[in-house]
Amino acid sequence: MDVEHLDGQISGIAASIGEPARARMLYCLLDGHARTSTELGIIAEVSASTASVHLARLKEYQLVKVYAQGKHRYYSLKDVQVAQALEALSVVAGGSTSGFVPNTPSRLRSARTCYDHMAGELAVAFHDRMQELGWLQRAAPSDNLYELTRAGAEGLGRLGVDVEAVRSMRRRFAFACLDWSERRPHIGGALGAALLKLALSRKWMTQDVEGRGLRLTDIGKREMRLAHAAPRVRAG
Repeated sequence: MDVEHLDGQISGIAASIGEPARARMLYCLLDGHARTSTELGIIAEVSASTASVHLARLKEYQLVKVYAQGKHRYYSLKDVQVAQALEALSVVAGGSTSGFVPNTPSRLRSARTCYDHMAGELAVAFHDRMQELGWLQRAAPSDNLYELTRAGAEGLGRLGVDVEAVRSMRRRFAFACLDWSERRPHIGGALGAALLKLALSRKWMTQDVEGRGLRLTDIGKREMRLAHAAPRVRAG
């Protein structure tokens, strides 16, 4: 072990966390929701240019990661180890953190379309449940692309998704699309579009004639077996 290098890395991380504006940014992200540099700058009470400098420092020391989505860049904590370190520091300091409060209308926050796939609370819960089941995994640790596991391909096949046909489409198969109300990922790409098509064809959801709203039906509540806001899907 290179003790001298480790000492330098630890001191750099400590200095990064120890600056008050950066500490406010990090503790704001502790709730698991991503935010833009503008939002984090407001929370840290610094200018936009200063916020960018602070975030570059936090990224350099691998305390945050960035989702690039369209023209926006969203920041979140690098991983669970960073969150655990911040929690431990807050215990020592005797502090507490406040939660993320979205301002999206409640009807759209629950479920809506995001281009051609599902978004909102239900879509994020579906994403999380697929990971819990071991159906969905990152294609590589450093990117936001997803791949189905064998169990995931088999499970979706039983539900009626033609996985091979979805793979053959000339577009990204699946990726983590950051939900703008929940600030956590839902499933985008060809797979996300296939899941929305499945939900509509099986009458789990209905779509507003005008607008982006989706409504969960009684059939959907039964078949998706919602538990603690996480869908447990089964074949019908």
